[in-house]
Amino acid sequence: MLKRWWRAPETFLGLAALVILELIILYSVVLPPQRVEAIPAFARKYRTACSTCHNDFPELNDFGWAFYKRGFKFPEHDAEFVKQPQQMLGAPIEKTLWPKVIYPGEIPGNVPLGFRYEGYTQYNAKQPSSLGFLPRVDLFAPNTFTALTAGSFGPNLSWWADDDISVGGQNAAGSLGFAYLKANDIGHYLHLPKDALNVQFGQFELHLPFSEAYEINPTDYDIYDELPVAGKLGGITNNGFCFCDMQRGVQFSGYPHDGDLNYYVAITDGSGIGPPGNNGKNFYAMVFNQFNLERNPKVRKAVQASGPTGPHDHTSLRVGAFYDYGQNGFVGSQTLFPGFPAIDLPYYKVGSFFRFRYQSKFELYALGMFSHDANLIPTTLATGNVLLDGPSINYSGGFVQAEYWFYPWLIPLMRFDVVNSPADFFSGLSTGFARDRFSPGVQVLVRANMKVNFEYEHRWAVPVPGALPPFYHPNGFLLGIDFAY
Repeated sequence: MLKRWWRAPETFLGLAALVILELIILYSVVLPPQRVEAIPAFARKYRTACSTCHNDFPELNDFGWAFYKRGFKFPEHDAEFVKQPQQMLGAPIEKTLWPKVIYPGEIPGNVPLGFRYEGYTQYNAKQPSSLGFLPRVDLFAPNTFTALTAGSFGPNLSWWADDDISVGGQNAAGSLGFAYLKANDIGHYLHLPKDALNVQFGQFELHLPFSEAYEINPTDYDIYDELPVAGKLGGITNNGFCFCDMQRGVQFSGYPHDGDLNYYVAITDGSGIGPPGNNGKNFYAMVFNQFNLERNPKVRKAVQASGPTGPHDHTSLRVGAFYDYGQNGFVGSQTLFPGFPAIDLPYYKVGSFFRFRYQSKFELYALGMFSHDANLIPTTLATGNVLLDGPSINYSGGFVQAEYWFYPWLIPLMRFDVVNSPADFFSGLSTGFARDRFSPGVQVLVRANMKVNFEYEHRWAVPVPGALPPFYHPNGFLLGIDFAY
């Protein structure tokens, strides 16, 4: 699905008209050239461009990754690059008088507020009438309009908060996204290596191998969005937890050894932004190691590599694994199954991933995941009400994606998603256990803070009872605009 609400359009019909429309958009925004800025709060603070931290926003390059890990500060000599000085909340000498006085802090000199907007044009094929009405063409479909703020409170504290003011053109559908406070490098006080321990509190996306919230694709990764439901297999599993949701909790992280080794450990409610649905908490862990493959040993320790064309990302290989464990509390169990004990179904998700990056020209990355949910069947016997073990609800899958920078502003990409779910098949949601999607696309940065997205989706067949033919491929095409200011 499109992030948060969009349903994929279907088929190539009308593609020519959309391409012509996009060319008109490009012509109107590419000329004449203007000064550009990056993600607003940081672009204004440092008076730099988006390309300082992003090769294709919102994905981070090597410099942006180092900037993020330092708590939104330049990796070296940050104070020398700040163009909007911080406002001190006390005299510097008060630091030496603590705890007899309030420890002095600082806030940004100007309000660090920015906005991001996404909207799409889409074309829909005619679908079987039994599936209901779907417009063939939607000339403009607003996606999200988001307010965001981020920055640092002195050398060790940082924050990020964003809120979707509107989703799909309706402000009531908006919701809070990230909203956290992070203490950076607190391991320093425990005499640990630099950046070995950081703590983050609040609401945030689990630190996934590839972010769902800030990926460059206009549509989500299918494996992240999959929900395990028993359906016609029988049982009560109906787990609403997925990696596509924000979570509430605390997350520990660290990147010692010059940042090559990275770990993240989170304890969350496991119920998204809603109230907790069980008595336990979710445990999430992710670890990866990045191998620097730059041939020149002199630049391997630098924040970014450099060459005849200037700074670029290090050629590198990232390899890692992740694991999530929780309990699926069956909401309303006493209403649906009176007389039965409380129902908590344990589950886990485990996977591995890699990412290969060649300078700032090419990326290839992939993820594989397996999910297991326990499943129970409420049964009334002569001896009383019991919960019998049912068939476990398992699924697996992942994705692979390649991106190539023909120019710094022109990035074609190819992506393949697959989900293997027997429960979905037996419930009539697909024609086989495996559902796959192939999504070629193009990203065009018409400004450093503005881009046009193309994506075509070739999707799996969906059964349509009573229709001829009995299967329907919801393939589709979209054209979108995405900008921040």
